[in-house]
Amino acid sequence: MFITLQELDQRVVRFKVEIPAGEIEFDGKVAQSSVLGAEGSAELLNHALGEIRLQGSLQVTVNAPCDRCLEPVSLPIRSPFDLVYMPTSAAVEGGEDEIDEAAVEVGYYEGNGLQLNDVLREVVLLALPMQLVCSERCKGICPVCGQNRNQRECGCQAAAVDDRWSKLKNLRAEIGQRN
Repeated sequence: MFITLQELDQRVVRFKVEIPAGEIEFDGKVAQSSVLGAEGSAELLNHALGEIRLQGSLQVTVNAPCDRCLEPVSLPIRSPFDLVYMPTSAAVEGGEDEIDEAAVEVGYYEGNGLQLNDVLREVVLLALPMQLVCSERCKGICPVCGQNRNQRECGCQAAAVDDRWSKLKNLRAEIGQRN
């Protein structure tokens, strides 16, 4: 769905969309596994500046590999959003001066409107946790043999290496070879 400035100039645009899995491309590891349902409204805040405000909520389930053990994780997301977008020309006019705090929370758009799918993609990616894990008790993968420690303990012992002394160790080996 494309929301144009001409529509917004006349009225508040309300939307209720259901986007099937696979229609929005997320980053390489996150994939949509359910219908993405979103509803809300878009309005023109400042006619002269072209500021667009989008408010609403979305719900979707995504799949991604666990950051510790690489097993698949299914994560339901329910997220409200309240976003402000300005035309990219407004960002260029400001130059490279200091950015005020309000501008940090503003998105930018090109052309004569916003593509709703792009906005929803951004909301989903921002709603993801920093580290996606299958469970808080996930033991991860053994750094020595690669065994998933949640399925079976491997018994490997990772040797702790203190790199701070490695240069001296190498120097000692060189001196020992000269004698």
